[in-house]
This record gives sequence, structure tokens and C-alpha cells, in this order.
Amino acid sequence: MEQTRNNAKKKIAIVGAGPGGLTAAMVLANRGFDVEVFEKAGVVGGRNAELTVGGFRFDLGPTFLMMKFVLDRAFEEAGEKSEDYLEFKHLDPMYRLLFPDFVMEVTENREAMKAQIARCFPGEEAGLDKFFDRESDRFRHIYACLEKDYSSLTDFFNPIFLRALPYIPFGRSIFQYLGNYFRSERLRLSFTFQSKYLGMSPWECPGFFVILPYIEHAFGIFHVQGGLSEISAAMAKVAEKHGATIHLNAPVKQLLIEKGAVKGVLLEDGREVLADETILNADFAHAMETLVPPGILKKYSPAKLKQKKFSCSTFMLYLGLDKIFDDLPHHSIVFARDYHKNTDDIFRNLKLSDDISFYIRNSSITDPRVAPEGKSGIYILVPVPNNSSGIDWEKEKPRFREMVLDAIASRTTLGDLRPHIEVERVITPAEWGERGVYLGATFNLAHSMNQMLYFRPHNKFEGLDRCYLVGGGTHPGSGLPTIYQSGLIAAHLIGKIYGQ
Repeated sequence: MEQTRNNAKKKIAIVGAGPGGLTAAMVLANRGFDVEVFEKAGVVGGRNAELTVGGFRFDLGPTFLMMKFVLDRAFEEAGEKSEDYLEFKHLDPMYRLLFPDFVMEVTENREAMKAQIARCFPGEEAGLDKFFDRESDRFRHIYACLEKDYSSLTDFFNPIFLRALPYIPFGRSIFQYLGNYFRSERLRLSFTFQSKYLGMSPWECPGFFVILPYIEHAFGIFHVQGGLSEISAAMAKVAEKHGATIHLNAPVKQLLIEKGAVKGVLLEDGREVLADETILNADFAHAMETLVPPGILKKYSPAKLKQKKFSCSTFMLYLGLDKIFDDLPHHSIVFARDYHKNTDDIFRNLKLSDDISFYIRNSSITDPRVAPEGKSGIYILVPVPNNSSGIDWEKEKPRFREMVLDAIASRTTLGDLRPHIEVERVITPAEWGERGVYLGATFNLAHSMNQMLYFRPHNKFEGLDRCYLVGGGTHPGSGLPTIYQSGLIAAHLIGKIYGQ
């Protein structure tokens, strides 16, 4: 039966108002579906929500906006323009990389970037031209694979994927693959920290993901004034404009399942909401454990989930400071003195390093909306093991906080921040777990080759009929652009069923 805009509207229930769910909501609402979104929190956004502490505004999670063209397309498919809702600021230089003995300002300007490489790694600058020449062609083939659905083997072995096969460096990590362009280990690492977006070590992250540094250098990085959480707020406005209903403080207790098909949701308050199709935007593994009654799932049963590989977690420190620090750029990444050991501690040894790597966002130098006048909101992210480590964060939290502040004082121009702290919020992996993130793995399922494309949970969920997945735990993976893409894929699959 075909969907029409004027009668017999099909009901779509969406569990979670994260960026994937909101993308699907605004696109499907624009196509005439009756969309209801159920969000357990009091604000939209999920891990892309805003965190307010005192008069300071922080992004709870993502802070890099890359592949802006995916976000633009999502708004276009909802009949809108992103620039009508959001103010974008192009960042160049994109970020600063701080190694123990040198600093590199990373820019998308190719000649300026070659000059940076020549300064830090004399004789290696020609590798950048080689990188661009080869990776531009590879990107065209591989990116097309990320736009497709892989609900069946037929979808997997489609002409687009088959044409991309020769461009996929099977059996090589991103660190190994970059040896095609750069000899120096530290120069390669300058192009591999993006593997942290996927919650993986550069020595384990598949070479497939060299597309990430290419995308940054080719298309640039953006900031959204007010914070990237403004994207979710804008998506909610668009969805509601086109008729969607977003329920806040409305946690879902369980999926309503009949004969292997999802027929709607049961809310915590006891209400049942029936739907023709249901989209899950909850953390994937957490949803499988808590929203599906026991005994129904086979491929993704709790026992099978324990066999999957998950990303690292993050220790988060959000600081409201009494001054602006204008000598630190918008984005900075500080590498541990022994980066390989640090990543081994995170991903293999599952223990806390005394020698840490960390990321700092100093958005107040770019954006006056995120802090009171004359003050700074500093966002600090430290990759740490997920909760399979058994680390007692109640015990470790105070010590680790001090170690992070000490590292900032010794490794950056910020100095000792303690005298300047007006407000503070800390989120540990334990709290991520309490927030519904399985194992506190903030980047979801790891992106190993056996957990990608067809081998990742499908957008048209193979475990339950009339159920679709969006978010970092499904194809194409974690990271804002790919999460938006998952929302587009789910909306397209549902639209196709009903002739929309």
C-alpha cells in the first residue's frame, strides 16, 4: 500500500532524539509520515546534546563537524536549508597537534600544510601531494559504499561495493597504510588520531579509514555557533515544523513485539504507542539488552553481544573558567610521550596510563555564545578503557582529574587551570554506562572489518521485522556525519516501502 500525504498516514515511532533519530524524523515528517519521537532526557540530542553548567554551555559529546555536505543534504531532504537554522564557522587552521618536542598547525591549505611538514619533517612534504592524488580517487569509490544500505548479501555485493573493493586495503591498519606516503612514525600519527573518532588505536583501526584525514583536509572542519548541540535543536525544529511530535522526558520501557515484528513501544508510564514502523536511536547494545524481552534475539542476544568488540570510553572534564585563553586554538590534540604504549593501555591492557593523550576544545575564542563575556568554557576529552576494564571510577576519578590538570599545565600554554575554575563537571566511563551507553563505550561498536558494512547491525534490523536502526551502532558507524547518514538510509528504506 502506498503512503499518501493526505490520508491513511503511516505512524513511525522513533526511540531516542539523538542526531540519527532526528535526521530520520525530519525527513520522514517532510514526506508526510506521522512521526512521534520518544526521548528519555529533558532535551534533544542524545550524546549530541547541550550540557549547561552555571552560565557555561558545552557540547556533551561531538565537537568536530566534518563532511558538512552530509548535514546539508539531510536538511535538503527535509525541505530546508541548514544555513537558515545554523551559523557555521569554517576553522582553518583546523587544529593544533602537540607532540612532546614539536607542535604542528594542521591546515586544509595544501601549500601551508606542506610548509608545516617541511618544518617538522624535512624532506617528507612531497608525500602530501601523493596522499591527495591517491586518496581523492579512493574517496570517490569508498564514500559511495557508506551511503548504501547493507540489509542483505545482495545489497552487500552490489556494483558500487564491487568497484570499491580494489581500493579497500584489507589487512592493513591506518598507521601501516599511511606508510605509503610518510616515513616518519610521528608524521603518520599526525594523520591517524582520527581513529579515536572510531574509538580505536591507529595500529588496529582498518586502513579503510584513511578517508577520515583525507575528508578533513579536502573538505575542512566547521564549528556551529552556540555549539554543535545546536544542530540537534535545529533538527527538532524542522521535524516539528513538518508535523512530527517530540516527547521529552518520555523513556521507552520496551519494544512491543508480536511474531518477530515490532508493533510499537511501551513507555515507562505504561502507555502503549502502536506504529507501522519503529526506528531505534538508542545505544545499540544497551537497547538490545534492555528494550527487547529476553529470548527473542539470536544474533544479538546478551551472550552474543559480549563477544563483540567495543570502542574505548572517555573521561570528560568540562570547565568554566574566569578568563579567555586566546593563545590556544579552537581544537588541540596532545599526544602522550609514548603514544603507542598509551593506546595499548587503553585498548589492550585495559588500564589507566600515567602518560595520557587528550583533546581540548577552546571554543570561546571562536564563539561568544558558549560562555559569559570574558570567560571560557574548556572541554577536555581523555580516551580511556571502556568498562570491561573493571576500573573503579569512584576511586580513580579524583586522582585522574588531578593528573589531567597537571598534564594540561605541563603540555599546553594554558598553564595551571585550577585557580581559574568557576564551575566544573566530570563524566567518567561509569557515568556513561549509567546514561545507557553499553560498557561506557562512547564510540559504540568498534569499527573492525568484521563489524563494518554488511557485518555491522543493519539499518533495516535483521533481528526484528518493522524495526530500523540509526546511530553509531549501525551502518555506516559512529561520528556525526555517518550518524546523519544512518538516519537518511533508514528514512529512505521506510519511504521506499510506502512509495515515498
